[in-house]
Parts: sequence; structure tokens; C-alpha cells
Amino acid sequence: MSYELTPKQKKALEYFEQEITHKGTIPSLRQAAEDLGISHTSVAQFIRALESKGFLRRRGKYGRQIELLPKDRVPIPADHWRKVPIIGKINAGLPLYAQQQWDGAVMVDGSVYRAPNLFALRVSGDSMKNAGILDSDIVICEPRQYARDGEIIVALINNEEATVKRFFLKKTHIELRPENEAYKTTRYRFGELLIQGKVMGLQRGPEHFE
Repeated sequence: MSYELTPKQKKALEYFEQEITHKGTIPSLRQAAEDLGISHTSVAQFIRALESKGFLRRRGKYGRQIELLPKDRVPIPADHWRKVPIIGKINAGLPLYAQQQWDGAVMVDGSVYRAPNLFALRVSGDSMKNAGILDSDIVICEPRQYARDGEIIVALINNEEATVKRFFLKKTHIELRPENEAYKTTRYRFGELLIQGKVMGLQRGPEHFE
């Protein structure tokens, strides 16, 4: 297997690495094509080439989930994987009624996600799309009862509705800000909102690789 990359393949790999470092996600083919100024077909060809050379791996149904491999191109050891329960849906639009039931589990790299008692939630809505969180994505969360300004958090509103937004603490209230201009910032009194966790990363929903 040859690990040597062409200049264009190297550029594509650097783009994917930058996206996952800054946003925690691999972009859709459509977004990657727009950012790189090439066609969807070319992006798909680069993905296949990078996979064949050991720089990434496709997983999931129809290979739509993409995972970057370490720099030395050694796959993650089996004992590094950990199972994180998906405990229901979280809204990235209007608040969604909090669901307590499990909805399966997701496998994550334990060397990256080290916090204990991690949980995952399936996103519904597009209010956080500018932060790279899309409808049907699965967010990986660290349990938290506090937050710092600007962090993306999971919040329970009035003990009924759960949502994911950016957190900002004000003197008289808490603001939850979306990452989509179509949605407005919401404000809550201190007793109306409980922080449930901080979003640490996500796995892209398979439809976004189409």
C-alpha cells in the first residue's frame, strides 16, 4: 500500500483534518465540494483514494460515516473503543420534550473521549448548523451541571424540554443562543433551566454523506 499523496489529495486531507479539529465533524460531500471548489464526484474520489492509502476509514451503512485514522495510519485498537448510550433525542431548533428512553448506542474512541458516564443524543433540527451540528447528527456529551460562556451545552428547560445551544450567563438571566440566523436567542430565569452536559463532539448522520 502506498502512503504517498498527490498535492490535491494532501489538500483534501488537510481540509478534512481542519474541519474535524475545529468542528468535530467531517463535512457533507456538498459542503466539502463547495469549500474545495470541486465537484461532488471529485470529493468522493478523494475520499476513496485517502481510504485506500490508509488515511481514513469509512464505516456504517453504505460507508457514509468517515473516520480519520491517526497520523501513523494505525487503526484504533479494539480495546480503545467504548460504547456510549444514546438516551433519546435533543432538539436543535425549538425545545423538544425530554425523552428518557435509550435509543441504542454509539462507539467512540476512548482515547479521545475520556470523561466518565458519557451520553449521546440524536439531534433534531437545524438551529446549530453553523456550528457544524446538523439534523440527525449524534452529539457526544460529558455530564455537566455548569457551563462557561460560549460552550455548547445540553439544557433541560422547566424539567420537560431539552435543547442544545450555546450558553451565556448574564446578571439576571441565562441566554441560549442558536447558530443559525433563522432562530432567535432565548432567555431564561435561573430556576427555569438545568444544565445536563457539555457537547464534546459528534458523529455525522449518514444522510449528510450523500
